[in-house]
Amino acid sequence: MGSLGDITLENNNVMCPPNPLDPEEFRRQGHMMVDFIADYYHDVDKYPVLSQVSPGYLRDRLPDSAPNHAEPIEAILQDVRNHIVPGITHWQSPNYFAYFPSSGSVAGFLGEMLSVGFNVVGFNWMSSPAATELETIVMDWLGKMLNLPKPFLFSGGGGGVLQGTTCEAILCTVTAARDKVLNKIGRDRIGDLVVYCSDQTHCALKKAAQIAGIHPDKIRALPTHQRDAFGLCPETLGAALAADVSEGLVPLYLCSTVGTTSSTAVDPLRALCEVAAEYDIWVHVDAAYAGSACICPEFRHFIDGVESASSFSFNAHKWFFTTLDCCCLWVKEPQHLVNALSTNPEYLRNKATESKKVVDFKDWQIALSRRFRALKLWMVLRSYGVANLRNFIRSHVNMAELFEGFVAKDERFEVAVPRNFAMVCFRLLPPLGSRSTRDSGLETANAINKRLLDAVNATGKIYMTHAVVGGVYIIRFAVGASLTEERHVRSAWSVVQEQAEALLAELEVQAALQEKAETGLTEFNLHSSMQEQAGQAVHA
Repeated sequence: MGSLGDITLENNNVMCPPNPLDPEEFRRQGHMMVDFIADYYHDVDKYPVLSQVSPGYLRDRLPDSAPNHAEPIEAILQDVRNHIVPGITHWQSPNYFAYFPSSGSVAGFLGEMLSVGFNVVGFNWMSSPAATELETIVMDWLGKMLNLPKPFLFSGGGGGVLQGTTCEAILCTVTAARDKVLNKIGRDRIGDLVVYCSDQTHCALKKAAQIAGIHPDKIRALPTHQRDAFGLCPETLGAALAADVSEGLVPLYLCSTVGTTSSTAVDPLRALCEVAAEYDIWVHVDAAYAGSACICPEFRHFIDGVESASSFSFNAHKWFFTTLDCCCLWVKEPQHLVNALSTNPEYLRNKATESKKVVDFKDWQIALSRRFRALKLWMVLRSYGVANLRNFIRSHVNMAELFEGFVAKDERFEVAVPRNFAMVCFRLLPPLGSRSTRDSGLETANAINKRLLDAVNATGKIYMTHAVVGGVYIIRFAVGASLTEERHVRSAWSVVQEQAEALLAELEVQAALQEKAETGLTEFNLHSSMQEQAGQAVHA
């Protein structure tokens, strides 16, 4: 029996197909799928972490058109094993240290199952009251775990909403800030609005600002420096704001980051908010990665000053054991979101909405339809509890600290920027002979580290990614996969050392050959010069 049974034609009449949501067939196939995924998690460390396929590989393996008749789930799962799994980069592998983590959990997975199983479209309260009300409760729970100021909570007049990603959260808040200002100064002045960030801010801001109608020339990516650990300097922001106002422009929005993508740098939030307050601009705090850590008291200071911000967000699907997608956004004044994003056609009118006693989350996001994301976050919070969630995060920080210690003890390497959370940024130092001048030495070092990263990833044993900060090419080692243990970190360092030794040995051979060639050329030139001088003497 196929996934939907077989549908055949007899005398040009379509046979009635089996029910596509038959409970017993769902039970049978569901058990098979859970077993498949459990086996995948059990064996995920055996796969090359970074997919080794070439572009276009899958089109050569699959048919040119969809099947006309139903196929059995067994055959489909076999194709998943043979054709899909080889093309996956395994984000759940304990040896995955790239980008930022996409941590999963049993509770998060089961919550996702419940959400998909109910398959509600919770655009307003009436469409599924539980979906809306659970979301308001969970967002207040989580806000309290983060010790967010009460004005960010529903219980304090603000509120939180679950978006898909940080890109959506930033787009919603930029749009809200835009309409708030344009309603005062006139919509014809949209070309005067200016958005501010640092050169370390995620590219999501630029995309969101452009979608919201902000001219690309009015997006200020302000420079950061190593002396400030690549955080945005308040004086730099103040100078940019003053310069724009003097030109008749209108400062609109500042995106401050806690845990930048390149190096987990932290902007000085309190000081930036003080500067921004002088110009009455919207301040959004993007803590997509590092926000999870701030449930731990020892990391909470990184968001000190958030009480002066307008909005705050972090991704629970990064480092909070909740499956993609789940971005948590809080705003102090939700009415600005509603004013910018609300639509109320006749077919959505209902008594609950008109009573003003309910939240309709369709007015807090870009799309109309929305998933029941609160279920999985609720299950994660209840299944593990605050104490365990804090300890999960601390264990990852401890493993990153272990790796950082390995780097620091090896004189061939250096920690490139200070570690704030569970990511170590490091690089291999170039051999002494190649550090001739600052510029050429940096260029050489960058090329060497790119080769090292490529070699490490080509082994398939671990996967890391890079960034360029202050012109320096660095390798990022981000701990956060749910299955990662200390032994995986130790093994990863061994892989890095092995590939570094091989690379340095190759560079040493190349340097020796180059020196020999240069010596031979010098001797040849000297001999030629002596011959020429001798010839000139004979001629004279």
